[in-house]
Amino acid sequence: MADSDDDRNVGGNYFRHAIIQACKSSMMTTRTASGALVSRAMAPASYESLHFNYIANNTSGKFEELQHDPHVNVSFFDPSTTNWISVSGAAKLISDRSVVKQYWSTSVKAWFGDLGDGVHTGDDSDPRVSVIEVIPDQITFWEVTRGKVGRAVDIAASAVTGNVASPGALHTITKDEITLVEGLHSSPVQA
Repeated sequence: MADSDDDRNVGGNYFRHAIIQACKSSMMTTRTASGALVSRAMAPASYESLHFNYIANNTSGKFEELQHDPHVNVSFFDPSTTNWISVSGAAKLISDRSVVKQYWSTSVKAWFGDLGDGVHTGDDSDPRVSVIEVIPDQITFWEVTRGKVGRAVDIAASAVTGNVASPGALHTITKDEITLVEGLHSSPVQA
């Protein structure tokens, strides 16, 4: 079934999913106690609604950084199209086993390893395994509106004429819009 225009436009959902599926992983940026920004590649375990969930090792430096300052940025970039998404928000650290099991996949085990002590086995019951939920405050994304040739022509023509190149459209989903979209997805339908 094809997506309707409404499906494509509700919170940029259709577009966001297309970029995330093309990228497979994101860059998550946190802040150290000294104020330095640190980014690392991470694959989302889910990106339902407008939240992003990641399986992560709670003994890693990123957890210390997130406990100090929960503000986070997650970004995706698709080099084949130049589409991108930037998600600013707060991280919620979750070690509840039922939540971990909800997002767990066997491929994640390779990132933890079995320490051979019977406890740190690298599976979903390993106490090192936690979930980072990114709760967005703002989502900004760039949507290319022209193909590669059209973008090249637009950029070249703009360089010659002094006009501003416009090969795409910049969109922002505000906190109020995020709240509205989440309400639409969680409200029961009234008959």
